[in-house]
Amino acid sequence: MTKINMSRRSVLASAAALPLAGVAATGAKAAAPLMGASRAPYNRIKLGGFDVTSLLAGTRTVPDPNTIFGLNVTPEEFAAASDAALIPTDKSQFFFTPTVINTGAELVLFDTGLNGAGITAALAAAGYTPDQIDVVVLTHMHGDHIGGLMTDGAPTFPNARYVTGSAEFDHWNGTDNEGFANNVRPMAEKTEMIGDGGTVASGITSMAAFGHTPGHMTYMIESEGQQLVLGADFANHYVWSLAHPDWEVRFDMDKQAAAATRRSILGMLAADRIPFIGYHMPFPALGYVEARGEGFHYVPASYQFVMDS
Repeated sequence: MTKINMSRRSVLASAAALPLAGVAATGAKAAAPLMGASRAPYNRIKLGGFDVTSLLAGTRTVPDPNTIFGLNVTPEEFAAASDAALIPTDKSQFFFTPTVINTGAELVLFDTGLNGAGITAALAAAGYTPDQIDVVVLTHMHGDHIGGLMTDGAPTFPNARYVTGSAEFDHWNGTDNEGFANNVRPMAEKTEMIGDGGTVASGITSMAAFGHTPGHMTYMIESEGQQLVLGADFANHYVWSLAHPDWEVRFDMDKQAAAATRRSILGMLAADRIPFIGYHMPFPALGYVEARGEGFHYVPASYQFVMDS
């Protein structure tokens, strides 16, 4: 084997020459193009024996959030709460987050986003196709939850059965709402109507959370001793709805009942330290609740669900 002897001086000289050689070889630094803000389209965790996947089916910036949240407080109160949370008062970012649960026996989709293209793209990013969905659960009938049921006039999920709250279906079935007529009513014969405490699949139980809509439902997910609540729209903003659960929200159809529901569910989540996925929470929409003062505080999940057992 050939022995190589290098003095300290020669090593330093070689090291000093390397940057110059690199510049000479490339001519100039290579600049990567600016790509703008982005976010992952899905987030998957393990809950006991289940896979739970949050899907980013859409997001948009909405102006004048004080016309949506805090309708019963002054602009000054709204601005002060926003400033304390380091968020702007003149606009807000909305997120639309359906969730897929793989129980090992069935693939269950909760809500369908704004349209068929959006939910199909979100599913594809997570490694699923619409024909794999076994069950579609509708937490309620607002357009951003039922919009993806149909794609170009045909069912987006051709092999699925459907589940929703009976009170919710009955309410919208008695209206001339176009979204319901076009997307939900055609699926009526394939839809199972359930009430509070109803079973969707093993480990998935409905919980009445009326107020946002007349039959709005949340769902308790349980597997191998672990729990997670799919909260849907019981709380629609991580600050304005949690820190101030009594603030009125434009989209809540019964504002008094919605506020009572909000306090009840947030209290349960905080007391029992159960994580939840909120349809409009900042993506990936997974977090915890802690009691704070007269309200509550949102604690985003960090690494609780990615550690090896």
